[in-house]
Amino acid sequence: MEPIILVHGGAGDIPDSRIQPKFDGNRKSVQVGYQILQAGGSALDAVEAAVKVMEDDEAFNAGYGSVLNFDGEIEMDASIMVGADLRAGAVTVVRDIKYPISLARLVMEKTPHVLLAGAGANKFGKEQGIPRLPSGSLVSPYAKQALEEFKKYKDNRTEIGEKNPGEVGTVGAVAIDRKGNLAAATSTGGINGKMVGRSSDTSLIGSGTYADDNIGAVSTTGHGESIAKFCLAHAIIKAMEYGNKTADEATNQVIESMTARLNNSAGAITISKTGEIGIGFTSQRMSWAYRKGDEVHYGIEKGQHKIEKIAN
Repeated sequence: MEPIILVHGGAGDIPDSRIQPKFDGNRKSVQVGYQILQAGGSALDAVEAAVKVMEDDEAFNAGYGSVLNFDGEIEMDASIMVGADLRAGAVTVVRDIKYPISLARLVMEKTPHVLLAGAGANKFGKEQGIPRLPSGSLVSPYAKQALEEFKKYKDNRTEIGEKNPGEVGTVGAVAIDRKGNLAAATSTGGINGKMVGRSSDTSLIGSGTYADDNIGAVSTTGHGESIAKFCLAHAIIKAMEYGNKTADEATNQVIESMTARLNNSAGAITISKTGEIGIGFTSQRMSWAYRKGDEVHYGIEKGQHKIEKIAN
C-alpha cells in the first residue's frame, strides 16, 4: 500500500489573515507524518506526530493556542484510534498538558479504558511521566483576545470570526501505512468561551474520530454539539460500508445531511482502506493538506486544490 497522511486544521469562519499560517502549519504537519510512513512507520505513529506539530502551533485550536473557557482557562480534548483492532483512547477537560494527543494514546495503550476526564486524566498523565506545564503557559495572546471578543459580542462560533484576529481551529489527522493499517487522531481546545467542564465531540469515539481497517479512517471538525449528536465520524464510515460510497462521496454527503438536519456546519477528512481521499466541509472554509508520493496537496476554500512538488 502506498502510504498517505491527510490532516485538517479546523473548519469555520477563517479570516484571510489566518490562511497562510494554516497552510504553513498543515504542510509542516503532513511532512512530519509522512517521514514516519516513508520510513516504514505505522499510521498510528504518523497521526500522533502530525497532530503534535499542530498542537505546538498557535494557528490552531489545540495544545498551545487553545481557546479559553469562560473563566479564562484552557481545557483540552483529544482522541486517537487504530483501525486494525478498534483500539481507542481519549481524554477530556485536561489542563496544562503540552500534547493531549499523546496522553490519549497512553489511555489507549496503558489502561483498560477508552476515555479519562479532568483531574483523573491529569493524574494518569503524571503517573506516566508526562510533565504538567506551569498554569497558563499554553495561553496565547490570540486566545486571550478571543475571549475578550466573546464576552463583548457573545460570539463563540466554531471559528472565532472576521472581527477577531485570533481565529483558530481544531486539528486532526488520518493515515494509511505501507501495511494497509489505518489510524485517526483529533485534538482541540473546544469552543471559545465555553462553560467550565464542557466536553467536545473530539473526545468521543465515533463523533470526532474513527478508524476501521475494513473501511476507512475519519477525523472531524466544526460545531461540536452537532457532530456529537450526529456521530459524524462513524456515520461517514457507515456510509462507506453500507452505502457503497467513495470516501469523498460519503464525507460530503454525510456532512451535508448533518448541516441540513441540525443547521450547523462541520468538516471532515477521510481515507478509505484502498487509499481514497475524502475532504468535505459545509463551513465557510476548512484548512487541509495531504501527502502522497512526492506531492503535497492542500487547500482551504471550497473547490481549492493546490499541489506542491517535493524534491527528493
